[in-house]
Amino acid sequence: MADQKQQSETKSDNVFRFKQFEVEQNGCAMKIGTDGVLLGAWADTAEATDILDVGTGTGVIAIMLAQRVPTAKVDAVEIDEEACQTAIKNMQNSPFADRLDCVKDSIQDYAKVTRKEYDLIVCNPPFFTGGTLSNQDNRNNVRHTVKLPTGDLLSSVRRLMKKNGKFCVILPLIEGLRFKEQAHNYNLHCSKVTEVKPKHDKSVERLLLQFEKNETEEVVDQLVIQFEKRNDYTEDYINLTKDFYLKM
Repeated sequence: MADQKQQSETKSDNVFRFKQFEVEQNGCAMKIGTDGVLLGAWADTAEATDILDVGTGTGVIAIMLAQRVPTAKVDAVEIDEEACQTAIKNMQNSPFADRLDCVKDSIQDYAKVTRKEYDLIVCNPPFFTGGTLSNQDNRNNVRHTVKLPTGDLLSSVRRLMKKNGKFCVILPLIEGLRFKEQAHNYNLHCSKVTEVKPKHDKSVERLLLQFEKNETEEVVDQLVIQFEKRNDYTEDYINLTKDFYLKM
């Protein structure tokens, strides 16, 4: 996927600068990557006034959505204490601080106690369901479905999403196809798929998926990130991310 460092100016290894805000990454097991930025730029924000980011990490996706929708209130949940505090700091330091809020909680518990419902829910979820865990516990909790089983995520989303709301995720190809199948069991129907390829001659590596409660015809398209030369980005990728990356 695209090299993030070529598209930003970093004041230090732990601060990632965008056009309208910057994100500190200290305390977050998973640093800012292409997946999160793609999701934040791609998610359908039309008519969204209440937005939720599940497992916000650094808070980058939530802040991006607040930038995209000047009238929206964006909530976020993050189960890890240190990451939550980092997200709160990043939100408070952004130009959109008055419309951003982060709660330290699991999405499972949050869905049980809140009365809010959302027009748009986004999540860059954990995607490894097997394999050997290492000693890097925080990173494993993010990348393995240890604290956020897919069924828990889907049932929580269905509870929190408004009747005409949308739920958007990004996942590797195989995990994304499995996620689609499971979502159907929770009466969440895939309405849009964007297949993400690093280059024209490469295989699909990621799926951007949108789900709704109402059944609708599924729209499928593709996004290619760059041409053969490094950082020679396609027009589609530039158009999607140019409001965020400094060097786009």
